[in-house]
Amino acid sequence: MTVLYTAEATATGEGRGGHTRSSDGVLDLDLAIPKEMGGPGGAASNPEQLFAAGYAACFHSALQLVARRSKVDITDSKVTAQVGIGPNGNGGYQLSVGLVVDLPGVPADKARELTEAADQVCPYSNAVRGNVEIDLRVA
Repeated sequence: MTVLYTAEATATGEGRGGHTRSSDGVLDLDLAIPKEMGGPGGAASNPEQLFAAGYAACFHSALQLVARRSKVDITDSKVTAQVGIGPNGNGGYQLSVGLVVDLPGVPADKARELTEAADQVCPYSNAVRGNVEIDLRVA
């Protein structure tokens, strides 16, 4: 694989309750364990939110690419990623992902076709396929 871009971020402090910063300083934020997982929650992010934001943006870009290739207008489209975390039964944790694709004005069968095509193009989908349960839904 020829690498086109490398993102770099460093986590410090208490891991999930610490801090993260990208090498260019654009991302620079505190992290907190969600209340649902026994933490304080509050006005700080967490790794699952960051993963959800990245996956939603990446999948939306893949969706726009396949729509352009198919000459389908997906103006006002949006992708919502829902990232869950829970015990894996072996003493560790695992993720689940729900991707909700909203394609206003696109017929349901075409929307489903584009969503499935985007799932094959998206780097996040390709990275987690076979390791993370993915629920693709068309709104």
